[in-house]
Amino acid sequence: MISFTGEKDGVRVAAVQMVSGPDVMANIETARTLVVQAKNLGARLVVLPEYFPVMGMKDTDKLLASESFGTGPIQDFLSQTARSSQLWIVGGTLPIKAATPDRVRNSCLVFDDQGVLRARYDKIHLFGMDFGGECYRESDTIESGRDIVALDSPFGRIGLSICYDLRFPELYRQMGEVDILCIPSAFTELTGQAHWEVLLRARAIENLAYVIASGQGGIHPGGRETYGNSMIVDPWGVVVKRLGKGPGLVLADLSAERRQRLREGLPALKHKILLM
Repeated sequence: MISFTGEKDGVRVAAVQMVSGPDVMANIETARTLVVQAKNLGARLVVLPEYFPVMGMKDTDKLLASESFGTGPIQDFLSQTARSSQLWIVGGTLPIKAATPDRVRNSCLVFDDQGVLRARYDKIHLFGMDFGGECYRESDTIESGRDIVALDSPFGRIGLSICYDLRFPELYRQMGEVDILCIPSAFTELTGQAHWEVLLRARAIENLAYVIASGQGGIHPGGRETYGNSMIVDPWGVVVKRLGKGPGLVLADLSAERRQRLREGLPALKHKILLM
């Protein structure tokens, strides 16, 4: 499924939604197909979802799929596809080996249109939940990151965060002034129904920035259900476009002129006062 809205002065971006399983190469091929579709529809920046290369039957499966930083088939796919498609790709997340053998970093890698790595962000806030028979403890298999990451691009300054980070607005404040927030995610059905949209809209409004939120969306082979509803939100908190469940694309043109007009009319970023 493809969902699209355009503005005449904007740069076209795409959020990719997937329903990944345990087969890394099959997930990569699905991602490749969707990235090429986005390219053919005029996108210049594509954001993949959290865990796009592997959603295992159990949490420890990500350890088996992990790669050393700088080498491996998942990273090769991201670099080669960015170069061949001449796209900037925010590579959702993939498991990168950590210092200890029983942990990985949940890492988001950004490649430019020449296939050059421009940024790496390791998820800082690790998801933990025990509600209604669902229990998740990312800290059992993931080592937390420590660095806040924002980078310059041809489309404006991009801030990186991952899924559960969305609940911590202070993280975004520490990025400084950014134009686009990329938030690859795999929200659960339970938490997604309750909080996904309102949190995304809040982060867009607070930062007067566009939000590109790419998610996992469906029932995975291991039985986990993710919420999907990948969306693009404008700096006024308006949901420009969204996709419910299943694999597909959300496309929109981001208007730098609209973003600037809103920031001039409501200069909240300049009014910010942080008291310690």
